[in-house]
Amino acid sequence: MSQIGNLKIDPAAPFFILGPCALETEDFAWQMARSLKEIADRTGIQFIFKASYDKANRTSVDSFRGPGVVEGCRILGEIGKELGIPVTTDVHTASEAEIAAETVDFLQVPAFLCRQTDLLEACAKTGRPLNVKKGQFLAPWDVGNIATKLNHFGCEDFYITERGSSFGYNNLVADMRSLYWMRDMGLKVIFDATHAVQRPGGLGGTTGGDGELAPVLARAAVATGVDGVFMETHINPAKAFSDGPNQIPLDEIEATLVRLLAVHQAAHGSV
Repeated sequence: MSQIGNLKIDPAAPFFILGPCALETEDFAWQMARSLKEIADRTGIQFIFKASYDKANRTSVDSFRGPGVVEGCRILGEIGKELGIPVTTDVHTASEAEIAAETVDFLQVPAFLCRQTDLLEACAKTGRPLNVKKGQFLAPWDVGNIATKLNHFGCEDFYITERGSSFGYNNLVADMRSLYWMRDMGLKVIFDATHAVQRPGGLGGTTGGDGELAPVLARAAVATGVDGVFMETHINPAKAFSDGPNQIPLDEIEATLVRLLAVHQAAHGSV
């Protein structure tokens, strides 16, 4: 049984990584974390809080990025400690991995960096469980090479996240076959419902998306079979500092989770 922070992952049901795209302000992060913790308690889900301290690959140089690794990981660490929940964030360099591992329970490697050997090695050496986003440019079977690298560096507790594949220009398509194929390789798999509905650069200076489709794809993924589901959420996606078009409104998350648990029960016979 895998453990992320104080959460012992029960493989009989998927866990959920929930939170806003970016750490917009400290007060906002606390508000989101408290709200999601209450929802998690009511629904009985396995919950990990997510937020990014640096949106390092924004479309425009003028776009909001975040508070940075030191301040962001301080905020996440304090949230995790006070609320008693695991926290996760994405790291971009070897030095960031070392800093984040001091307070963050679950390290995430962004899709564009999923093959960066030095970064994978640094994350593995922290001893933290790891989530690697599958690059939009990779076939499902290509992640076997990522798994081989992580095993070589001594990391055994890691997940691969499907977040869609590039399909022409400014578009992604999520292939549910990918989930089956990667799990059939013996890998633990997460489905990222909100990034899978992105339209990269689709609004010119920012990324667009079809956020209303995120719960639809999440249901398909849960029915197919996954170890976890990643969904970004925001109090008011229209005013989000980053990835607003893809995020699920906070007031819709609880109903979405209840439905996903029902789909899991119907498809796999347990919750």
